[in-house]
Amino acid sequence: MGFWGLYMVGRSAEPLLDHPALRDARERLTLREYRAGGWQVWSHPVDPPPGSMTALADAARSPFLLGCVMDGACVAVEAAAPYGGTWYACLGREPMADRLGGDGATLEDLFLPPEDAAARAVGWAAESGHGVLEGPLLELLRIERPEGSAEELFFAFLERLGI
Repeated sequence: MGFWGLYMVGRSAEPLLDHPALRDARERLTLREYRAGGWQVWSHPVDPPPGSMTALADAARSPFLLGCVMDGACVAVEAAAPYGGTWYACLGREPMADRLGGDGATLEDLFLPPEDAAARAVGWAAESGHGVLEGPLLELLRIERPEGSAEELFFAFLERLGI
């Protein structure tokens, strides 16, 4: 069985844990790493998400990203930025489709197509101060079945966003 949980990524001069929108999740959030430029990666063991990504992005005036890893096989990505709004993508398309199949939902019902998600990701990165290329992001978003864990795919996605 693979990892089940959430990764929350945001930028702040203070620990994200101190943010009022995360008040109810503080006991379950674990700092995973600080990255250059004030970026922080936190993990949360289970659903529901530890706070509204839109509320966090608006309050911090900085983009936020959430990756919900499902059994280490796929990742539902929610991204929010103060000006760019919210968008959803998935990493590991086949395992995600398998998970949705029983509910009657499809990837297209919940997530942007890879091309649209890559374009939104470029805008999200620009709003966070990073100029990134669409092609490398699109490459990851088109992966049908990850060779390694979906966590590795998520962290590769962060790298390509400039985080």
